[in-house]
Amino acid sequence: MSAASCLLSEDQFLCSICLDVFTDPVSTPCGHNFCKNCITQHWTVTDRCQCPMCEEKFDSRPQLRVNTLFSEMVAHSSEQQAAKPGEVPCDVCTGTKLKALKSCLVCLTSYCETHLQLHLTTSSLKRHQLTKPVENLEGRMCTKHHKPLELFCQTDQTCVCMLCSVLDHKTHELAELGKTEAEIQQMIQKRRLKIEELKESVKTSKAAADREKAEGVEVFTALKEAAERGLNELMEEIQDKQETAEKQAEGFITDLQQEISELMKRSSEVEQLSRSADHLHLLQSFSSLTAAPPTENRTEVSVRPPSYEGTVVRAVVQLEETLRKKRKLLFEAELKRLQQSAVDVTLDPDTAHPKLILSDDGKQVNHRDERKNLPDNPERFSKTVSVLGKQSFSAGRFYFEVQVKGKTKWELGVVRESINRKGRITLTPLKGFWTICLRNGNEYKAWADSPVRLSLGSGPEKVGVFVDYEEGLVSFYDVDAAALLYSFTGCSFTDKLLPYFGPCLNEDGKNSAPLIISPVNQTA
Repeated sequence: MSAASCLLSEDQFLCSICLDVFTDPVSTPCGHNFCKNCITQHWTVTDRCQCPMCEEKFDSRPQLRVNTLFSEMVAHSSEQQAAKPGEVPCDVCTGTKLKALKSCLVCLTSYCETHLQLHLTTSSLKRHQLTKPVENLEGRMCTKHHKPLELFCQTDQTCVCMLCSVLDHKTHELAELGKTEAEIQQMIQKRRLKIEELKESVKTSKAAADREKAEGVEVFTALKEAAERGLNELMEEIQDKQETAEKQAEGFITDLQQEISELMKRSSEVEQLSRSADHLHLLQSFSSLTAAPPTENRTEVSVRPPSYEGTVVRAVVQLEETLRKKRKLLFEAELKRLQQSAVDVTLDPDTAHPKLILSDDGKQVNHRDERKNLPDNPERFSKTVSVLGKQSFSAGRFYFEVQVKGKTKWELGVVRESINRKGRITLTPLKGFWTICLRNGNEYKAWADSPVRLSLGSGPEKVGVFVDYEEGLVSFYDVDAAALLYSFTGCSFTDKLLPYFGPCLNEDGKNSAPLIISPVNQTA
């Protein structure tokens, strides 16, 4: 379709009978256009057959022809979308307001596709500045210089144009509106991304909670079944012993009742003989009675009650063993999960006490009697033979493992970055230390606000340290036994945390073994 065909006004697309956009437009012999249905009904209700526009009369009802070009133009016009709420409407459209494609900063008018054609084809209008469609164009133009308001004067708190910024506001603090809008959009985008991140975090948290619930139900169901099974076995054992004792007693009772019957029979015979006057017959009968086999004497028999001593204890011990095995499996699974938070920790030589020896790779530390000549920088421990890790943590979870094999004394844990490192140090959470230690080869303690003695079956050779910063949790594990040694809970972390290592004095070689930061085995 040519550009010229687009220059028709909107009124030319309206039927003069129904005053609406043409439907199936047809042409009369005089050249005027109408909706096919409109002109047909018009001629049906009138006596004369004439054109409603020019009133040209026809001797007979003329044959109506479809105007193909005009139909295409009408169809093209109808394809343009009407302006929806929030969209800029065309200022020229008189009927249905179509969506504007451009706004003219010179004419201060917004145009739809059809009405924009003059600005695209007319030489004088081509020089006008077109922009994306905006509402209230007059309010967006500088009334003094007739230029768009593109800047914001922060000094006068008003919108200005480019000429204003040069002439009247050149010493003022100006901000570009487009740039400000872009920054706002960027801020909006960041917040939308944060919302999505939080939603995803909630989904992840819910999935973790559902997984923990399922595992909890599985474990406690197994423990409940084990307890019920142990109780049933205990009840069966006690019942079997009781039934055995009852059967033994019933057998003795039956035998005694039989003996009573026999004795009563003999008693009756003796009584009858004693009434006989024939003493010779009495003696002969008595002789036959005494010659009879004697009845077994069961009056001394007894039934000992079954012994239940230790029965319940043994059942409880067996249940405890079952629980111990289940607990070990749980700790092994838990430790595997914690090991997924493993971090690479190296020792910081700037914090090491002068009598400590660090390996070249920063993974091992032990004590020696000779003091190195090192600068007494603020980060260095001056009295306590300790060293910190280089890496600091202020969020999330982290985990590392330390080999303590062969040592008789050591200290391990995490500390606040701001701890005192000079003079005598108190290893308590109040002072920023969350640690456990070994003393005298077999005395394990957690340095809480007051020392907590740890009862361990055997000493760990490798200790795992786990921290959940947001949860306020610091836990220590025997890695090989997959057993929890101790947990600090409800901690409040506001500072960066650093790994803490105290190999202690070597004690003439008795405690010369190093503390070794070990690689974490994360295999499932």
